[in-house]
Amino acid sequence: MTNIAFIGLGTMGIPMSHNLIKAGHQVTGFDIQQASLDKHLENGGKVAGSAAEAVEGAEVIFTMLPIGKHVKEVMATCIDKISTDSLVIEMSTIHPLETDEVRASLAERDIAMVDAPVGKTSEHAYTGTLLIMAGGEKDNLDRAMPYLEVLGNPIIDCGGAGRGSRMKVINNYLSNMINVATAEALTLSEVIGLDRDLAIEVMSGTAAGKGHMTTTYPNKVLKNDLSPAFMLDFAHKDQGLAVDLAKAVGVNTPMGNLTQSVYETAQEKGLGKKDWTSVYAMLREEAGLGA
Repeated sequence: MTNIAFIGLGTMGIPMSHNLIKAGHQVTGFDIQQASLDKHLENGGKVAGSAAEAVEGAEVIFTMLPIGKHVKEVMATCIDKISTDSLVIEMSTIHPLETDEVRASLAERDIAMVDAPVGKTSEHAYTGTLLIMAGGEKDNLDRAMPYLEVLGNPIIDCGGAGRGSRMKVINNYLSNMINVATAEALTLSEVIGLDRDLAIEVMSGTAAGKGHMTTTYPNKVLKNDLSPAFMLDFAHKDQGLAVDLAKAVGVNTPMGNLTQSVYETAQEKGLGKKDWTSVYAMLREEAGLGA
C-alpha cells in the first residue's frame, strides 16, 4: 500500500483516485469543491483541508487540474511539504512550458516529477483504460509505472521529461482542427442535398475519414518521395471547387478557406506538380527542419 495524495477530484480525478483506492492504496484527496470531497470519502478515500495537508507524508502525489495556473499555485503552496523522496505525477493538460516551470521548481528541491496527461474520456477513467502520454527520466517513469498501470492502458513513453505534455498538446491540436473541418464538410454536404449518413460512409473510406498519417503520408512524404500520386495542383483545384460551392450556398468554411491559401502558397513555391503531401515538406522547411 502506498500513501498517495490526489489533488483535483473533478470529472477525471474522482474515477482515477477511486481506481487507486481499489488497487489497495491509501489516497488522500483535496479539491475546492465539497461535493468532490464527499464523493472521494464515499469511494473510500481520505480528505484533507488543503493541498499542502494532502501532500504531507505522501509518497506519490498526483495533480489533475483544469489549467496550468492552478497547477503552479498548488505546487507553490505545497512544495515545502513535499518530501524529496516523493514522486509527483502531473496529469493535467497544460501548456508544456508551464509543465517545464513546475518540473524546474520541484527539481530545485530535488523532487522528481513525471508529466503524464491523458487521452480518451471520463468513461475510460472509470474503467482504468485511459491512454497515458508519459514524460520523464527512465528511473522516474519506472517508479510511476505501477500507479499509471492502474489508471490506463496503453501507457506511452513519449521520450523524456516534458514530452508527455507536448504530445498531449499536439494530439489535441490536430484533433481540434479535424473536428472543425469535419463539421464544415458535413454541414456543406447537407446544404447541397447529400444524405449525411451516406456522406459519412463515403468519406470514411478515404483519407478524409481515415486520416493522412495512416494513408497518404507513409507512402509519400514520410519516404521523401514527392512524385505525385495526387498532384498538389489538383488538390488546390478541388479545394477551390468546394470553397466556391460553400460561398454560393452560404456555408461558412474558415478551415476550408485557410486550406486553400496553404495550397496556393505551396504552388507559389513551385510544389504544384509535386504530391499533395508536399505541404508537410514545405512547412518543415519553413520551420527550419530542412527540405
